[in-house]
Amino acid sequence: MGREDYARAYRSGKKDYQARMLRGEKPTLAVLDDIMPEKGHYHEVPLGTIQVPIERIVGTKTVGRSSSFAGNFMPILRDSSEFAAKWSNLSEYQKNEGIQDPIKVYEYMNKFYVEEGNKRVSVMKYFGAVSILGNVIRIVPQRTDEKENRIYFEFLDFYQAAPINYIWFSREGSFAKLQKIVGKEPGEEWTKDELLKFSALYTRFGAKYKAEGGDKLTITQGDAFLAFITLYGYEEVDEKTTNELGDLIEKSWEEFELLQEEGDIDLKMKPSHEKKTKPLLSMLLPLSEPKVKAAFIYEKTPGTSAWTYAHELGRLYLEQTFPDEVSTVAYENGTEENAEGLIADAIQSGCNLIFTTTPPFVQASVKAAIANPEVRILNCSLNTSHRYIRTYYSRMHEAKFLMGAIAGAMAENNRLTYIADYPIFGSIANINAFALGAKMINPRAKVYLVWSSMKETDMEKEMRETASACISGRDMVIPEEASRFFGIYHVEGGHPRNLAMPLYHWGKFYEQLIRTIMDGTWKYDDSSSTTKAINYWWGMSAGVIDVVCSRHLPIGTRRLVELLKNPISAEAFNPFSGILYSQNGVVQDDPDRVMLPEEIMTMDWLAENVIGSIPTKEELKEQAEPVIKQQGVRNDSKVN
Repeated sequence: MGREDYARAYRSGKKDYQARMLRGEKPTLAVLDDIMPEKGHYHEVPLGTIQVPIERIVGTKTVGRSSSFAGNFMPILRDSSEFAAKWSNLSEYQKNEGIQDPIKVYEYMNKFYVEEGNKRVSVMKYFGAVSILGNVIRIVPQRTDEKENRIYFEFLDFYQAAPINYIWFSREGSFAKLQKIVGKEPGEEWTKDELLKFSALYTRFGAKYKAEGGDKLTITQGDAFLAFITLYGYEEVDEKTTNELGDLIEKSWEEFELLQEEGDIDLKMKPSHEKKTKPLLSMLLPLSEPKVKAAFIYEKTPGTSAWTYAHELGRLYLEQTFPDEVSTVAYENGTEENAEGLIADAIQSGCNLIFTTTPPFVQASVKAAIANPEVRILNCSLNTSHRYIRTYYSRMHEAKFLMGAIAGAMAENNRLTYIADYPIFGSIANINAFALGAKMINPRAKVYLVWSSMKETDMEKEMRETASACISGRDMVIPEEASRFFGIYHVEGGHPRNLAMPLYHWGKFYEQLIRTIMDGTWKYDDSSSTTKAINYWWGMSAGVIDVVCSRHLPIGTRRLVELLKNPISAEAFNPFSGILYSQNGVVQDDPDRVMLPEEIMTMDWLAENVIGSIPTKEELKEQAEPVIKQQGVRNDSKVN
């Protein structure tokens, strides 16, 4: 029987050998001695006798035995050799007694290389063993700026709390995120029961993941597992039966495929008008397209939130624009905890189009979309990468540039104040666009940055001390508040004099999006040849962003706004073009270059004429946590 096992292992080895040769790869085992750092650039740490994950044993310590095995650790020496006889005897021993003697192995970058026991590893891999006992010496290299090195040192920190060596990630921040998602504080040690629980769940997930073809993806199993429990919750996934787990993995597969693209997003910068000519017969027959019933899920109420109010105006605009084709319903006071229930209620009531209007609802949106593929679900967020939903946002920085130009023109003392809410994707671009607009009109203008979400911040005191001539407050009025401290305003005698305000015209966005559904364009936005996520990021050119000027604004300044607005609307000018300076120096030195959309979305620097800084999440109020968790530009727990 041992000889038969060897024959099958030999065939597997030869097949792997030939496949690697065709790919131009080394066909035999990797050799640690060939890749180790030079002496003096590493140190050794004995780990004692531990369980070594078979999958992470990738090679041998020295070159001597490497040529006996293919790269998959299967033998490639003929069955008449002494090596084959010894391998066959080990095979029999494993079946009858079980291999117990520990191997001697080195760990380097969380991969394992065998010094003694290569044939034992080969036999155990042949029989599909999960792990093997090994005396392990860890090779710890010096720190470098290489990505893999940084990930490895994140692993070492994680290993101190949880001695888990069978999981690996391809992205920075993942080990810290895993620690958090299982309910542990940074550095908090895991109990034995917690380690066993995690191992059991990871094994169950891995079996189903590989059965679906996970080994063919370029991501690690750890990457897929982390994305999965992030979406569904660690405890919730653990409670699933094996069949339920397999069903969820199958339904979520495109999310795993998207991870291969490093979260690539297919940005739709303006409405698409591509559509196919309808067949003549369909033009003659009455239309049978189902009507659109759209649900809007709000975090707050239109009366208490300017953001929600803007979307509510968009919903009402839809009803007026499509009185016969579209019906809508609004759900207010949504939270991360009840968002799933609100979406489920909307689907139950017959809604076939759902807009979740705030970033914290993205996970609930994805889960609902996976479970209900016939329902179109969109989340209002920026730079969010999911395959089962589409996301949308507006290029508010275009309006902020114009607002900055207005403020610069009206600032007699060259002092401006900008009140920001959260340091999230898009908001930094808004700040910088405002500062660039002010500087274009008034080179001496300084923008004093104030964060309304900061802990222990006295905004009124800061603004008094700054004595700014113009202030940029929240974007629009809140219906239930009588305050007029919004847009760009002067403060005279304690009262604001409004000069201009930016406008979110969500109604125009929703109208154009629904027209793509009605005319069939929607489906052509999604190419079957790509696994990219789809994000609509429309601006002035699509009519979804504008600036409204007050009668208090001098006519010359109003003309200036129109002169600047026209090239932006025609996409002939981008505020982030040419030479750009941050507080720390040159950001862009090419006078002809225009920043890429992705660079604008994710910028984490402030323009040179901004006085202030980007706060960390620890400096922000508790209510900022949900938004920062999803969209924060400096969120350490976020995997990029």
